[in-house]
Amino acid sequence: MQLAKTKTACISPNMKIFAARCLIALVILAAASFAFAGQFKSKIITTQALVITVPDDHFLKITNFSQQGGTDRGVVEVTLQGDTESGGTANVLTATRVDLSTGANSQNAPDITNRVIIAGPAEVRIRPIVGATLVITYRKENEGTGGGGGGGTATPIPVISPTPGATATPSIFPIPTPTP
Repeated sequence: MQLAKTKTACISPNMKIFAARCLIALVILAAASFAFAGQFKSKIITTQALVITVPDDHFLKITNFSQQGGTDRGVVEVTLQGDTESGGTANVLTATRVDLSTGANSQNAPDITNRVIIAGPAEVRIRPIVGATLVITYRKENEGTGGGGGGGTATPIPVISPTPGATATPSIFPIPTPTP
């Protein structure tokens, strides 16, 4: 009985330290996954138009735009702000149909999902389609850092090059130089 208590006493502190280290690692990994998972946003559009404003020095990356139901196709409309030459609005992406059982496209094969990147300043609008459910997944990013769209500037990485300052030129006759 005494031997069992001695072994348990020796193992218990080690197991506590190991469990504490595992818990700390798990908390750090969970926090990191939570921080990075929040960058993408998904929205469902059924009755109200979705308007996304892309500020200057940012861009919008759309990774998924799909549609279920309805006869007309959903589109992503972009209006570039500050562009006086072209002006107006352009459709840059059509929704990928998930359910092809209704409408004029009922006999077509499934679509291939396309992605699009829109540079700011711009206004992106997705209008609802009667009888359809639209889903869009997107992320705003800062052009300088490429992450999450929240301020900050990129830190330059210094590059050290082993370039010599002066090179020696060999000669046939050594010329003595006076030493002061």
